[in-house]
Amino acid sequence: MRVLFSILLLASSVFAGVRVGDLTNYPNTTPVTLTGYGLIVGLAGTGDGGKTTFTPQTFASMLKQFGIETDPNQLKLKNVAAVMITCEMPAGARRGARIDALVSSLGDATSLQGGTLLRSVLNDPWGNAIAEVQGPISIGGFNFETGGNRVSRNHAVAGRIPGGAILFEDGPELPAPSDSLVLVLDQPDLRTAVAITRAINNTFDGSARTDDPSQIVVSVPEMYESQSQRFEFQSIVEDIQIDPIGSDRIVINERTGTIVVGTEVSLLPTAIAHGNLTVEISERPVISQPNAFGQGETVVESQTTISVENAGEGLKEMDGAASAGDVARMLNSLGVTPRDMIAIFQGLKAAGALRAELVII
Repeated sequence: MRVLFSILLLASSVFAGVRVGDLTNYPNTTPVTLTGYGLIVGLAGTGDGGKTTFTPQTFASMLKQFGIETDPNQLKLKNVAAVMITCEMPAGARRGARIDALVSSLGDATSLQGGTLLRSVLNDPWGNAIAEVQGPISIGGFNFETGGNRVSRNHAVAGRIPGGAILFEDGPELPAPSDSLVLVLDQPDLRTAVAITRAINNTFDGSARTDDPSQIVVSVPEMYESQSQRFEFQSIVEDIQIDPIGSDRIVINERTGTIVVGTEVSLLPTAIAHGNLTVEISERPVISQPNAFGQGETVVESQTTISVENAGEGLKEMDGAASAGDVARMLNSLGVTPRDMIAIFQGLKAAGALRAELVII
């Protein structure tokens, strides 16, 4: 049996302000990707099997460092798994800082649950040793198999070590403050760029301009002369808040079955069939006429109806706006699994009926 977990996050109708610093970064501050290879120990018989030859070889090499000689061909390591390790070193990070690391199984391990990564070295793209990492693995799920039966939740052969990587080299330098402050949006969007420019100009009159959907340039006022004062100005700009702009994205994590739907996602009239499911989204005109002696005008509006038919479940309808959130809630009420829901959204996108950007992570 397989247990799947789905989270559908819909933005609330009441929005809080968003900091400019949470939406932007600075030029030439790209994080450096670090990679490494390591061993996870302490698994409950879910490690690499006999078909993975490099795990015993690596384990034998590690034991040799402790003065223990062993033949890799004689090792049966059911509690050990070989993994690749990746993480990102952000710009401005200093020696001794801790960052999260991701681990992914290389062999035929069935689960990393309960495992601990042994000390491993992480290298930058140029082969320089930058950090070391070790610690217990958090996989956010489980995978149990006994007597031919299997129970699993999420993806059990990849996990995270929060704060497990320790830097012993400094990260890329942040740009020094100058006469102008350049802000680059994490997600290029012209509406967001204009909103940020407007908010900065409300605080520092006429100091900001929008160059393009990705970049905003802010002139530093003359009162901020020294480097320390310009850092202060930079901090003030980062703390300026804007009203959030609704997202038109659907983000899907197939590994965990998580679906996140933006508030501005909408659907065109369409119909799809998936297994025993039939989903139909239709529009019909609704005519509103004034009284016989009224002075008003006849107004024609569209009313959207969503219907989902599932074998054995009957027919359910929902009137109102056809949003992806409506469809997701309807499918959830029928017990549709997250994997099927992901396939349905992908089908809607391929058919051109989904007015949204579909992002799969």
